[in-house]
Amino acid sequence: MIDIIKQEFISHKEAFESSFNELIPTINEASTAIIEALKRGNKILLFGNGGSAGDAQHISAELTGRYKTNRVALPAIALTTDTSAITAISNDFGYDVVFKRQIEALATKGDIAIGISTSGNSKNVILALQEAKNRGCLCIGLSGNGGGDMNKECDINIAVPSNNTPRIQEMHILIGHTICQLIDNEFSK
Repeated sequence: MIDIIKQEFISHKEAFESSFNELIPTINEASTAIIEALKRGNKILLFGNGGSAGDAQHISAELTGRYKTNRVALPAIALTTDTSAITAISNDFGYDVVFKRQIEALATKGDIAIGISTSGNSKNVILALQEAKNRGCLCIGLSGNGGGDMNKECDINIAVPSNNTPRIQEMHILIGHTICQLIDNEFSK
């Protein structure tokens, strides 16, 4: 068991180091866009499946509640939390449009749509990003595996340089927290 524990930590360290070396400019670009949108009064819409759904909820809560500092509450919605909407849309229209339909209802020009998919290929995330772009939103991705199809749909795709799903997820929450820190710094002034 000790060897497995060590290997997990080594694998995490490798994903961290490659992300550190490659993603800082892209994280900065995404953070700047998010801060500008929030200053204009726009909102952040986040979505993903499974662990990525949990990440969407986590980041949304950091913005509407607080990350580290007591600052004004910021408008962020995780499209993964309304079980009535999720089940009704999935039942009536199909799961592929579960986020797209919510984007149709909630997104306005200038909002930020953050799609999260470790593969970069989740169909329901791709369709939601396409709809968000059609509505004048800036589309940001949190992905891995080279970015997948999200490369075509995102204005900014933060693609973790890994094909190991757990390591990608770990980097996604680190990236999300880093963005929240930059937001805290800007809105705590």
